Amino acid sequence: MDITNASTATVPPAPSASPAAAESASAPAPLTLALVVASDREGRFAPVVTDWFRSRLAGREDFTVTVVDLAETDLPTSLSYDPSPAVRAELAKVTPVLEEADAYVVITPEYNHSFPASLKNLIDRHYTEWQAKPVGFVSYGGISGGLRAVEQLRQVYAEMHAVTVRDTVSLHHAHALFDEDGRHKDPAAAEGAAKVLLDQLGWWGRALKDAKSVRPYGV
Repeated sequence: MDITNASTATVPPAPSASPAAAESASAPAPLTLALVVASDREGRFAPVVTDWFRSRLAGREDFTVTVVDLAETDLPTSLSYDPSPAVRAELAKVTPVLEEADAYVVITPEYNHSFPASLKNLIDRHYTEWQAKPVGFVSYGGISGGLRAVEQLRQVYAEMHAVTVRDTVSLHHAHALFDEDGRHKDPAAAEGAAKVLLDQLGWWGRALKDAKSVRPYGV
């Protein structure tokens, strides 16, 4: 056989995926972010702050958002290892949301240098739901912008084995910052702070979720 005249079949290379398609295929699923609205006070300012912060999430594809609004729950402050049917029904509104979340943002005012009792009640009624997940804070108030409430919450969430991210959104003299339609009057700094917070929360949320997929978190 004359190998110089033999024909050779050539297999064409497989078409390479476009950069956009490759990026889409490798992009992780969004993290489930639970926004915990802490205030249940009558006449509260929380809806204004919450709506503004949710607008900061509108263009992000790394989070899907659920809301736990403590003004819409009726949890008594007396704790029990055997809650009544009525309390179990209220917990059914919030516990599954906390359990399924990959990360949290707590939106809290500052009351008398601390955070609302409604929030402490929610935290104390749960334990494993918080573990090995990141928590970010959006706080508002007077001259302190709610920062004293946040510093106390860091201690509480450490006991829950949660990771609190460093940077926060702090709205000082919050009532004066928004117009009557709920728009921030000078949003540049606050929007920048919100982006930093969400970027950090996304990093920690992804890192902790990936770690738990390899090795479950153990206390």
